[in-house]
Order: sequence, then structure tokens, then C-alpha cells
Amino acid sequence: MNILDKDYAAGVLDKAEPPCLSLYQPTHRHHPENQQDPIRYKNLVKALEKSLLQKFPKIAVQPMLTPFRDLADDHDFWNHALDGLAVLGAQGIFRVYRLQRPVPELAVAADSFHLKPLMRILQSADRYQVLGLNSREIRLYEGNRDALDEIEPEAGVPRTMTGALGEETKEPHLTVASYGGAGGGQAPMRHGHGDRKSGEKIDRERFFRAVDRGILELHSKLTGLPLILAALPEHHHAFRQVSRNPHLLEKGIDVHPDALASSDELRQRAWQVIEPHYLARLAALVDEFAGAKPRGLAEDDPTKVAKAVMAGRVGKLLVEAGRVLPGRIHPATGDIEFGDLAHPELDDVLDDLAELAIKKGGQVVIVPAERMPTTTGVAAIYRY
Repeated sequence: MNILDKDYAAGVLDKAEPPCLSLYQPTHRHHPENQQDPIRYKNLVKALEKSLLQKFPKIAVQPMLTPFRDLADDHDFWNHALDGLAVLGAQGIFRVYRLQRPVPELAVAADSFHLKPLMRILQSADRYQVLGLNSREIRLYEGNRDALDEIEPEAGVPRTMTGALGEETKEPHLTVASYGGAGGGQAPMRHGHGDRKSGEKIDRERFFRAVDRGILELHSKLTGLPLILAALPEHHHAFRQVSRNPHLLEKGIDVHPDALASSDELRQRAWQVIEPHYLARLAALVDEFAGAKPRGLAEDDPTKVAKAVMAGRVGKLLVEAGRVLPGRIHPATGDIEFGDLAHPELDDVLDDLAELAIKKGGQVVIVPAERMPTTTGVAAIYRY
């Protein structure tokens, strides 16, 4: 399964050659609701085919859709769905993302991928990761306020002590020597360089260092997400002594995930840890907006924000989750044409503003309606 943060950061989805096929649908985790998911998916693939046939001959269209159709017949995939699905395909590119949030159904063939639903998920303020750790292995999770799922660590992250240190951990650190001369019939004597406990402590520290390094380089730096440690108290102390990860939260979960009754219990405990940080981050952004507005360094009028985004003035942009503002932004002037979302050439202005802000180097945060400092769906904090 592809990793959304990694692909998005690397610009993989920006480099595709048209036609670019984008398919989105809500999915279901459990039976019997998930029985309809493959059927709805196949209907969306048919919609892609119909769109492509308007411009391309059938002999050219079929290879474009082959990976989409192969996915439709992957029964194991559909039995492990989450809350949403995004499938993107173009020449030399095929990406499948299981999503922890539902997305509206959409099938579109265009000159570039439709990325706005993914961007909203990536920029949501409530995302976090959990590292389950003991002295022998790790487990990694990613979640938000509503869902938490185990994810596959990147290839460079050691999952077990043996994977990190090799077979040398299986025996204590000993030296073997013989006394009494050749043929003396005396058995070799074993001398330890430190007892077993000290050897285990050294191995554990080396393992924890390797885990910390891998998680930092291949996950935390990439996503910027806060990291919660779930481990026994003694492992908390040992891991924090060697960790160099600035995203690791001071407070963690004092139990290993395997000791909990369910993944939802782990999510509840993780949210208890992350919620104060989440609320503090939103409060700080709201306060920053309130302080900047009287000085002319913040704005909530979308028409003014659009021009500021185009000029590269917006350093931080708060966008209301779930809010849609139908229209389009003129690419040269930044003027907004408002209208009906049903119009084929109109989209969501708020999503367009967020996408433009990111391209200009701004920070975008998706904020729930009850935490927004404005009623317009947008709040921009200017650089100057």
C-alpha cells in the first residue's frame, strides 16, 4: 500500500503525464456494509472509461484501466478497507491510498490529478502517530480523533531487535579460553565480559537508538506528526534517554498496545494524550490571527485572501473542515468568480486557496468549524 505523506512530499503526484485518472469513494471497515464497496468502485471505473472514450480510442483506454480493474478483483484488499479510498493512475503511476476519513464519490479524467480530498486529510490538525515499543519489537500506528490503524513502517525502520542488531543478540557477550595445554582433557572455560543483564541493557539501548533514528528520518521528518510512545514505564525511560526525535511528546501511554483490549482503547488513550496539544495548537493559531488582524496582517475575506495568496503574502492559512465555497480563482489576477458547484468549470475556492498557499510555501491547517476564528471558512495570517 502506498504512503500518502511520502508521495505528496516527493511531488510524485505532481509529475504525472495526462490523462490522469482520479477515483475517490467512501468505504466501510466491516461486514455487511463493505459488500457494496467493490460494486460502487466498479461503477466509478466505468465512469472513468466513459470519460476517456470521449477522447481516446478503446484500444488505448483499456491499458489505462487495467490496474484499476485488477484492484476491483482483489478480494483481500476489499476485506481490509478503512473509511475512504483514493486511487490515482497515469502513465507509469498507479497509487492506492486507504483513508481514515470518508471522501465523496468522484471519478475524473483530467490533465492532472484531483488532489484536494487528499490535501484536506494531510493538512488536518488532529493527525498523530503512535509507536508501540518493547525490548524486542515495535509497532507503528497512525490516527486522528476518530480512527487509529496500524501502518507498515518504512523499510529502513527496524521492526525487531534481531532486525536491527543481527544474530549477535542471541548469546551473551563471552570469551572462550582453554587452560592446561593441549590434550590435557580440560574443558574450555567461559569468561563473561559483563553479566547477562548488562549485555541485555546494551542491546536494548542499541535497538532503541536504531528505532529512534529510523522513525525520525523516515516518518516524523516526513509527516511532521506528533509521536506518542506506548510502552511499559521502564521502556519509556530507556527510550527517551536515547531519543533525538523532537516530535516525540513528553506524555505517553504507559502500556504496550498488545496489553490493551482493543485498538479502539489504544485510540482513546492516544487521543487523551494528543487532545491538549491539538487544542493548544489551534488556540495559538486563533490568538495569532486575532492579534494580527488589527495590524492589517490577517484577513478573513476570501476575495482579499486570494490576492494575498497569489502574491505569496500568506504564511498560515486556516481552512474550515467540511466547508465548501463554490467558485474559481482567476490564475492571473486572483479575482474570485463565485457560482454553483454543479457548474463543470467551478470548484471549491477554499480548496484552491489551500493548494495555492502550499505551492507558495505557506502552512495550511484544516480546522473544525467550532474552532474557526471566522465565519467565512478561511482565516489568513500574513507574512508581511
